Amino acid sequence: MVASSDTSAFIGLAIIVSGFALLAGLELIRPVRLASQPKGRRWFTNLALFAVDTLSVRFLLPIAMVGMAIKAEQEGWGLFNAVAAPGWLAFAITLLALDLALYVQHWATHRVPLLWRLHRVHHVDRDFDVTTAARFHPVEIVASMAWKVAVVAALGAPVAAVAIFEVGFAIFTLWTHANISLPPALDLAVRKIIVTPDMHRIHHSVLMRETNSNYGTVLSGWDRLFRTYRAMPRDRQRNMAIGLGQWQDDRPAQLAFSLWLPFARK
Repeated sequence: MVASSDTSAFIGLAIIVSGFALLAGLELIRPVRLASQPKGRRWFTNLALFAVDTLSVRFLLPIAMVGMAIKAEQEGWGLFNAVAAPGWLAFAITLLALDLALYVQHWATHRVPLLWRLHRVHHVDRDFDVTTAARFHPVEIVASMAWKVAVVAALGAPVAAVAIFEVGFAIFTLWTHANISLPPALDLAVRKIIVTPDMHRIHHSVLMRETNSNYGTVLSGWDRLFRTYRAMPRDRQRNMAIGLGQWQDDRPAQLAFSLWLPFARK
């Protein structure tokens, strides 16, 4: 079991790293937007935050998503361990429920003041590229993982579904933050089902009415269902201001500033 778990984790990590490298390469070849801050310093800060996030989850939480799915199966916890359901149905509902749970979480981080203080570390980035996907405050990441673990336990989610969702969600987070763009007609067709970079980039606009829209990461249907979908930004994708209006300077590229931001006075 341990060896199998370690192998699965290694494969998942390899897929995520490969996805990061591919998208970063595409950004270099054909970026949608020109950088407003030096890339080296931004990338160091964003990736350093990711490293701190990873260590925080490992040391502060006794169990993560796949571990909880295994524990729930062993202990008989959750919906699908109490109610007989075809494996394919439990698998499909788990994927949908987890994606919905993260849509709800994302919406809450914009609407609950305490959560927004944490989440604005992600939004204060003045550029938008694949490293923005890694830019979260460690307290938010720990809270997010605790929420996901609770949802997995409540569902009694199948282990395979959780493992696939975890890797898939990471890849989609990289994809939706990439500084790339699909041809307009293709983008409009694809975003009927899944979120595209152009759709999510609107969510990082400096205009708060645009920031408070397009919360989905995988399926775009949640935004349409809950009326948080915005098709186009006020300004062109190449020209729209990214970040938060109060911090349109060099501070967001600083690691110390990013770690302290949730605790800074308004």
